[in-house]
Amino acid sequence: MKYSFRPQGVCSREMSVEVNDQGIIENLEVVGGCSGNLQGISALVKGMPAREAIRRMKGIHCGFKATSCPDQLAQGLEKILAESGR
Repeated sequence: MKYSFRPQGVCSREMSVEVNDQGIIENLEVVGGCSGNLQGISALVKGMPAREAIRRMKGIHCGFKATSCPDQLAQGLEKILAESGR
């Protein structure tokens, strides 16, 4: 299923992630932010269990900011999994 959300406190404006019934990330699209870095993150998380992506990215900071695009993705994935009961 495809989910979209607006990250907070980062340069990216929207994240759309597809997570299948087994909790595997099938696709990630990000609007705004650092294009090359986010394309790389998208390629790396494709095929990864959402829980593993959360474990790896949660708590990452971007410079002086208290969060980052990877951290915002992890937080979004946590909400998706909680809402879907996975």
